[in-house]
Amino acid sequence: MRIALKVDVDTLRGTLDGVPALLRLLDRHGVRATFLFSLGPDHTGRAIKRVFRPGFLAKVRRTSVASHYGLRTLLYGTLLPGPDIGRRGADVMRATAAAGHEVGIHCHDHIKWQDYVARRGAEWTRRELERAAAAFARVFGRAATVHGAAGWQINPHALRLEEELGFAYASDTRGTHAFLPVMDGVASRCPQLPTTLPTLDELIGREGITAENVAARVLAATRDARPGGHVYTLHAELEGMQLLPVMDQLLAGWRAAGHTVSTLEDGYRALDIGGLPRHEVVWGEVEGRSGFLAVQGPPAAQ
Repeated sequence: MRIALKVDVDTLRGTLDGVPALLRLLDRHGVRATFLFSLGPDHTGRAIKRVFRPGFLAKVRRTSVASHYGLRTLLYGTLLPGPDIGRRGADVMRATAAAGHEVGIHCHDHIKWQDYVARRGAEWTRRELERAAAAFARVFGRAATVHGAAGWQINPHALRLEEELGFAYASDTRGTHAFLPVMDGVASRCPQLPTTLPTLDELIGREGITAENVAARVLAATRDARPGGHVYTLHAELEGMQLLPVMDQLLAGWRAAGHTVSTLEDGYRALDIGGLPRHEVVWGEVEGRSGFLAVQGPPAAQ
């Protein structure tokens, strides 16, 4: 079975420290991944506004957010100005592509997109996505072909723009298999390759799961076969730093099970695009994560 690795890079620290560590680990295992970069200001500290969101504080306590992100990062956008990740981290981003990994867009401003896109209109959405596309082009000298929305937050305008801006595919949602998305009556021909496996921060601290045994839980979930394989989302701030040993265990476990670990692009190229089903994109809850996420819903009318 194919396991596509999608690396979300949310912060400057994740870019400068987590990504190089992951590059070394992936090189040791001889596999490639898809790195999706945040390309604008790091405003991580503004996430404090989520304190009133159901489940947010519980997740913070479970996953030791401060130890993973660091105090300085948690002050960006509040007591400290938010550094420009696309400019400060450009060399690391280019080194990622030079090492043979797929690179794409996560967002421009992670906090702004994650907290507001669900309620914003076409003009706001276009401005944010075009800012990210322009920053990507400045770093890499070309347009991006893949987008993976921050926090699995999306709206119909963004789905329409992904097709308009020429993205070959996207990974904005949680689900079970690749599909063509329809949201609030807006249909897109840009395929969705949804995240199918739970993430480490959704598992650790629940039901006796710790950093020492969480790899076994993810590997067990992988045995639930999916059409076209699985998509696993990891974070440069977690698997690229304190939880790097867990990522090492996962890569070894997938190899031992005979699975192929690859990029989203490899998964996309293996699809029968003409035969992809249409599914609604709806709002739903994912166990272990606060708030509502964009999830793969029921089949849409053809």
